[in-house]
Amino acid sequence: MRIDLAHLREKSTSGGWLSVAVFAAKSNSGNNSALLSQLVARTRASGLRVDKAALTFKQNGRIRFYGDEDLVKLLSQRGSVFQRTHTIDV
Repeated sequence: MRIDLAHLREKSTSGGWLSVAVFAAKSNSGNNSALLSQLVARTRASGLRVDKAALTFKQNGRIRFYGDEDLVKLLSQRGSVFQRTHTIDV
């Protein structure tokens, strides 16, 4: 299965930069934590840095986010406006 991924750099609250990964995926088994961990590991293995990560998916007609609390809050405020930069095979 191919998963779309947006790999972004975001300004941190401390003034530095964070590498952020947002995956367009939802666990079929309901274990989003395991799926996110697997996707982050695959992304890092491909050579990309990941400081914070989240899943984005539709549920009951609404866009939902799951992942690092700060990133989920940011994505919730901005909405799911990101462009795919990579794909990951799972």
